[in-house]
Amino acid sequence: MNDPKIKRALISVSDKSGLTELATILTAQSVEIYSTGGTRRHLADAGFTVHDISEYTGFPEMMDGRLKTLHPKVFGGILARHDRDDDLSGLSDHGINTFELVIVNLYPFEQTIAKEGVTDAEAIEQIDIGGPSLVRAAAKNHKFISILTCPSQYANVGAEVDAGGSTSLATRRKLAADAFEKTASYDRAIADYFATGDQGPASNQSARTSPAALPDSMSATFTKLSDLRYGENPHQPAAVYQSTRAATPNLLTAEQLNGKELSYNNWLDLDAALSMVVGFDGPAVSVIKHNNPCGLATANDLAAAASAGMAGDPVSAFGSILGCNRTVDAATAEVLSEPGLFIEAIVAPDFAPEALEILTTKPKWKKNVRLMKLGRELDAASEKPALAMRQIEGGILAQLANNQPDDYDSWKIATEKAPDDAMMAELRFAWQVVRHVKSNAIVLTKGLSLVGSGAGQTSRVDSVEISIRKAADRAAGSVLASDAFFPFPDSIEAAAAAGITAIIQPGGSKNDDQVVAACNEHGLPMIFTGRRHFKH
Repeated sequence: MNDPKIKRALISVSDKSGLTELATILTAQSVEIYSTGGTRRHLADAGFTVHDISEYTGFPEMMDGRLKTLHPKVFGGILARHDRDDDLSGLSDHGINTFELVIVNLYPFEQTIAKEGVTDAEAIEQIDIGGPSLVRAAAKNHKFISILTCPSQYANVGAEVDAGGSTSLATRRKLAADAFEKTASYDRAIADYFATGDQGPASNQSARTSPAALPDSMSATFTKLSDLRYGENPHQPAAVYQSTRAATPNLLTAEQLNGKELSYNNWLDLDAALSMVVGFDGPAVSVIKHNNPCGLATANDLAAAASAGMAGDPVSAFGSILGCNRTVDAATAEVLSEPGLFIEAIVAPDFAPEALEILTTKPKWKKNVRLMKLGRELDAASEKPALAMRQIEGGILAQLANNQPDDYDSWKIATEKAPDDAMMAELRFAWQVVRHVKSNAIVLTKGLSLVGSGAGQTSRVDSVEISIRKAADRAAGSVLASDAFFPFPDSIEAAAAAGITAIIQPGGSKNDDQVVAACNEHGLPMIFTGRRHFKH
């Protein structure tokens, strides 16, 4: 059969954007519009003739709108097969009209639970019942019905209707696929809410720290945000997708204020840069190369943190990506614009107008630097994701994210010599840094700034030697953090020879007594944290 001419449209939407433009096209094609509640009033106020669903069904809206479209005269008109005489005669017998176009977007459940302090009752009222039912019915009968679930679809469908009064089967099938994707992700969000006790950003903490946070089954829906120029390498096609369940604002909702399109590797490094500065109460700046920090510092102000961070490994910092946990001000922008520096991208809560002016006019790389405005402040109490997931062949691995603070009270002084207060503050900083470095990880810090790191080595002693070489003469007076225990005292000997003044590590090796003995021999304080920070 030919594509059915659209005679009637049923419209029930929470998002009214773009609706009047589409309604103008429908009216020009003599399409009768049926609608409910607020949607009907919106269209009527705009001057369109709209039939009230309640008048059509002879049944009023009830229960504060919980019951309005769930009626045989609505669903019969959507589900009827236009090539079946028995279906059509049934419509005629019961005075049911066909609907060839259904336009529905669902109650904003996900936006509601993302709000601070949302109550359970508020969330439950945003669980749409009639909307998903209409969407599924229209999508099932897509051979004859067009189902629109998002304002972004209006322009293309409107153009088809304007050209010939109908839509193509290919269009209707694509719309049906989008519709089922929409209801699947919507139901997934609701299921997750009830399964985890998630009531928005202030969700209960037990779900974050217990095995219950790892559900028996998981599904996820991602929407393509954009295609990328290429992936890790130019021969790899790539795209970036946004989770429909992610709390906002996040890196993917950040506003790009300047610079070229972000690459696949830029996204990865920006994510790493951001995660590294969230855990600090004071101003902090991370400097990232290849997903590892080559600089990380905290200070009394962001400019000082930026200066110390860039000085952590100046050679590696060339072409780096930066994360800031405070709004970038003019003083910080001046530091980052010094001659000899080259920065690929910066993510920060915001950029002061003066800072934006400096960064986009002063450096040689001013046109290309990507400046990403996150739109929210960052500190140690900032909301952190509960799960970390990675793809492997045939599935995924999931774990509770390693982003919760350490319990300082559980730490033990393993050596005869104890660190003083200033040294303990430095050790805490080093321990916060080392969790972000690929295993086997060793970091040296001094003055609350990273001065040397050894990352991703197959031998821990190699990582120690690399970190000392990176720090050069700054190794003297620094402290050392190791993400896992030392299996032998050889690393302690190397640290002592370089002038390192204290060490922090998880402990737990069968040779701990030898390692502690080596520290005592050299007068080095050592802390056992009892917690490992591997990052594979």
